[in-house]
Amino acid sequence: MSTTAHYYEMSVNWQSDRKGLMTSPELTASIEVATPPQFPKGIEGIWSPEHLFVAAINSCLMTTFLSIAENSKLEFTNFSSRAHGKLEIVDGKYMMSEVTLMPVVHITDPQQKDRAERVLQKSEANCLISNSVKSTIVFKPEIIVNSTSLV
Repeated sequence: MSTTAHYYEMSVNWQSDRKGLMTSPELTASIEVATPPQFPKGIEGIWSPEHLFVAAINSCLMTTFLSIAENSKLEFTNFSSRAHGKLEIVDGKYMMSEVTLMPVVHITDPQQKDRAERVLQKSEANCLISNSVKSTIVFKPEIIVNSTSLV
């Protein structure tokens, strides 16, 4: 990535009730977004800003991992990550106070385990979204060594 600034454009337009549609001129897909069901008049089954906040951090971890793993020549057969966001009132305001990231990397060579741990730690430290938020990031990585590769 170059040192110049990058810009990302998106719009949100209200549809009805507590629901809107997010779009970007840079993308073909749109995302329906709504107040989460935990709030008054919230809507179940639709992405909320809270989901998207946690998703931004978790997906950034994945893309950062993929880049660092490639540069580090880490051979892995699978990467997945779950994430939980904790929304609470802090100093009288709602905030996403904590996001827990639980990445799992599958490798076949046990001698790559230390490298996989380093790549995961470096990925967490360099995730630009994590570095851009006030939330505490709790990192719980797991490395699984399989004798056969996963499909």
